[in-house]
Amino acid sequence: MNRKNAAECKPVFLLAGGRRSVTRRGPDPLIQEVLRSSSIVKPSIAYIGAASGDNPIFRTMLTGMLRKAGAGEVRPAPLCSSRSNQQKSMRVIEDCPIVFMSGGDVEEGMRILAEKDMIEFLQDQYQQGKLFVGASAGSIMLSKGWVRWRDPEDDSSAEIFPCIGIAPVYCDTHDEDDWEELQALARLAPVGSVLYGIPSGAALASHPDGSDRALGGEVHRFLRKDRRVVRLENLV
Repeated sequence: MNRKNAAECKPVFLLAGGRRSVTRRGPDPLIQEVLRSSSIVKPSIAYIGAASGDNPIFRTMLTGMLRKAGAGEVRPAPLCSSRSNQQKSMRVIEDCPIVFMSGGDVEEGMRILAEKDMIEFLQDQYQQGKLFVGASAGSIMLSKGWVRWRDPEDDSSAEIFPCIGIAPVYCDTHDEDDWEELQALARLAPVGSVLYGIPSGAALASHPDGSDRALGGEVHRFLRKDRRVVRLENLV
C-alpha cells in the first residue's frame, strides 16, 4: 500500500456550507478552489451521504453545486440502505480522486461508517493521496472527534466520541456567535488543543503538518488552556 508521509498528504477541506452555497446562481468560489487544488480538469467525485441517510434530494442539490463549480461526474457511494452494495461503493471511492462527505447528523453518520467498517478504509484512502472535502456535519466527521451528551438535560454527561480523524483538528460549523457545542468539546479536549469554528460561507484547509489556513472568511479559534477555554484571534 502506498502510504504518504505528512508532507505529501493533501490538505483536508472543511467547509461550513449552508443554503447560500446550494442556491447561489454562480459557482461557489470555495468549491472552485478545492477542485483546482486537485490539479485535475473536471475531477470525478465520490459522494458519501451517510450523515444524511443517503437522502436523494439532498444529494441532488449538492451534486448540482459541485457540478456548477467544475466537477465532472459526481458518483454516489451509498452505505445506509440494506440494499446498498458496499463493495461497489468502495470501488467508487477508490476510482474517484476526490471524496465529498455530506452534511446531516454527525453521530448518525459515524455510526453508519463504523457499522460498515468504513473508517479505516477511508483513512487508508487519504494516506494513498485521496483529496477529502467535507460540508457542515461532513467536515466534523473528517476531524478528530465530536461531543455528545448521554443525558441531554445534564451538562456533566458530555463526552467526546471519535470521528474519522484525517483532519488533525477539532471543529464545528455554522454557529457564528457563542459556539456552545464547540466550547463544550474544548472543555473535554486535551490541554493545548486549538479548536476551530467555521462560519457559514467560510472553510478551513487543514494540513497534516498543522499549517491550517482560512478560506472565504475568518475562522474562529478556541484554546483549551488548563481548566479554561480561551478565545484566540481569528484565523484570517
